[in-house]
Amino acid sequence: MNLFNVYPLYDITPVKAVDCTIIDDKGVEYLDLYSGHGVISIGHTQPDYVAKLKNQIDNLGFYSNAIQNPLQVELAQKLGKLSGLEDYELFLCSSGAEANENALKLASFHNGKSRVVAFDNSFHGRTSAAVAVTDNKKIVAPINAQQEVTFLPLNQIELVEAELAKGDVTAVIIEGIQGVGGLDQGTTEFFQALEKACKKYDVVLILDEVQSGYGRSGKFFAFQHHGINADIISVAKGMGNGFPVGAILISPKFEASFGLLGTTFGGSHLSCAAGIAVLDVIEKLDLQKNVNEVYEYFLEKIKEVDGIKQVKGKGLMLGVEFDFDVAALRKKLIIEKHIFTGSANNKNLLRILPPLTVKKADIDTFVKALKESLEELKN
Repeated sequence: MNLFNVYPLYDITPVKAVDCTIIDDKGVEYLDLYSGHGVISIGHTQPDYVAKLKNQIDNLGFYSNAIQNPLQVELAQKLGKLSGLEDYELFLCSSGAEANENALKLASFHNGKSRVVAFDNSFHGRTSAAVAVTDNKKIVAPINAQQEVTFLPLNQIELVEAELAKGDVTAVIIEGIQGVGGLDQGTTEFFQALEKACKKYDVVLILDEVQSGYGRSGKFFAFQHHGINADIISVAKGMGNGFPVGAILISPKFEASFGLLGTTFGGSHLSCAAGIAVLDVIEKLDLQKNVNEVYEYFLEKIKEVDGIKQVKGKGLMLGVEFDFDVAALRKKLIIEKHIFTGSANNKNLLRILPPLTVKKADIDTFVKALKESLEELKN
């Protein structure tokens, strides 16, 4: 049997990784400034994380959600404390798409409506409703397109209000900072007006923090930069540092009932151990402080590079935009300079999503390689 051909692949085979360094099967070391789509939050093979997982799998890796699992309670309590959302409730699942799927389902159960407002260049996952609210027709199959979705531009609240006033919108779903779309984000004024409009028209406000959450933006959640509250918050990527974990944080306005939501693998003993370890390390190493310090350093250091149009994003969820397609630049960085970066729908943008443990010296390495690569591509 062959693998289904899903992604174009670089001819690189990682066999080991430590913190922000990936080592391939030839012994070549790479600086990881992409974290596998922002998944590695506390660094590759972080010792406390590894020890927690090893200890848990030695005892119990999985059993169903029909029994008591104190690890789920511990994870919920620690997540509430670190995020400042202790009055929310936690539903655990296994991926960001699954988190958004359940968020949309819960919203529709809550108010009995079905249409969703999403935003241009959004990405929310590849499952049925999650992909329907993703602004990419290439990945939306006819069976997904049956969903009722209206896409609007960011930062035009009057267009959102006009749709909500029609009375049939169940939810507005928005990323704290857009990832795949290219690091665009709502303004504080827009987010605050959006929260008010959703309350006015009985619409559920879903904040997709799958990539922008868990300290990556410099606050625990990116929407917290804007002084608002969300009805449902979806999380995943950085939550497990590579172990498949996802969740939604559910505000007190929702009432649970048996059968409303469910999962087989979500909240397993092993996934909870991973999630707890991540939160413990974020707190122990004060990684949000590191995010903000490295962000400020990055903004200053990147000024040394000529030809940059703008730097987008916040914290360690960044995009470096040029006025040309960066495909050749990105390839040179990985093949010749041994630095992983990411791409976006915006073909002129390099995405920078390092582990939250990244050092200022790593930024120096990147900027030096970027300057060299740009010069070499000119000649």
